[in-house]
Amino acid sequence: MKTIQFREAICEAMSEEMRRDETIYLMGEEVAEYNGAYKASKGMLDEFGDKRVIDTPISEMGFSGIGVGSTMTGNRPIIEFMTFNFALVGIDQIINNAAKIRQMSGGQFPCPIVFRGPTGSAGQLGATHSQAFESWYANCPGLKVIVPSNPYDAKGLLKSAIRDEDPIIFMESEQMYGDKGEVPEGEYTLPIGVADIKREGKDVTIVSFGKIIKVAYAAAEALSIEGVECEIIDLRTIRPMDHEAIFNSVKKTNRLVILEESWPFGNISTEITYQVQNKIFDFLDAPIERINTADTPAPYSPVLLAEWLPNRDDVIKAVKKVMYMN
Repeated sequence: MKTIQFREAICEAMSEEMRRDETIYLMGEEVAEYNGAYKASKGMLDEFGDKRVIDTPISEMGFSGIGVGSTMTGNRPIIEFMTFNFALVGIDQIINNAAKIRQMSGGQFPCPIVFRGPTGSAGQLGATHSQAFESWYANCPGLKVIVPSNPYDAKGLLKSAIRDEDPIIFMESEQMYGDKGEVPEGEYTLPIGVADIKREGKDVTIVSFGKIIKVAYAAAEALSIEGVECEIIDLRTIRPMDHEAIFNSVKKTNRLVILEESWPFGNISTEITYQVQNKIFDFLDAPIERINTADTPAPYSPVLLAEWLPNRDDVIKAVKKVMYMN
């Protein structure tokens, strides 16, 4: 094993796949000459040249459409958004073309494309640059949505995403690119649609994904001092979702807390709550607790932003509530 940064895991995944398959290319703003806005494509222009690592104008609709169209001629593009907030400019291409072309063509045109970049808040970036879009894209049939939380998962899942025949939304975080973690020296992939138990416990299940899962780890450590053992499930893939992993854990702990960096209306935690109460209601010993951001646009003030985002104490409070410790 070796220890690398999240951005390096992303770069290794793309580079290894591009060496394996000449139909794969990377396109986006600043991905080439600048080595990526977050240096996730560092060195790739030198290795693969400007025909396969392509800088674009500031036109998400344009280069997203080029990427989707190129899949119909046998290519497998990776489209980088500097942030998924900017993907709103190209969302027509993602939703109305990439997600639907296989069905609309009667299966004649698969769409093996990966749209990747950071999602969610990343400090003082203001309301229009701090939104989480996982539930938006997961709402669309035809798309697969992946949100890794560490370098190991990021590399293995990105390689699988690039090889997949369907369009993939691959969401990262500006605040995770410098995170370090162990990654195997050799070739590996991870299956799409399989959650991972990051911490085993017997008292309560915490389900989360992406960078906010770090808050769950911090809360679980604090709670363990009080004798409460939390089981933490990292979804990794939002769609398709590994419902069975959640069900099996809740059958053991009988309590569920869901932590998500998203507005509380119509999100991933809402879906999980419905599925659990619908399929395994009798195993619940307490109502399900959801922890989300405040139901407002993200504030710019760091003081307000800290209140807007879920934190460790929010998770501890929720766990104690379902444990009837409050």
